Amino acid sequence: METVWVVVGVLAVVAGAAYGVVVWRGRNAGGIGDDDRAAGRDARARQQRYEAERHGGQGDTWQRGRDSSG
Repeated sequence: METVWVVVGVLAVVAGAAYGVVVWRGRNAGGIGDDDRAAGRDARARQQRYEAERHGGQGDTWQRGRDSSG
């Protein structure tokens, strides 16, 4: 029975150490979240360019279809 408790204790220590390393690396790894933020900024900029081009295109279409006599 003593061997079982030793094995359980060793497994608990290893699991705790692994959890601690993961938490520590997650807090100190600034590069991981930076990639996500950069991708989000790029996606928003691309969406805004698309919307601006579409809006401009719609304005041109409306102006062409309008009667020039006023």
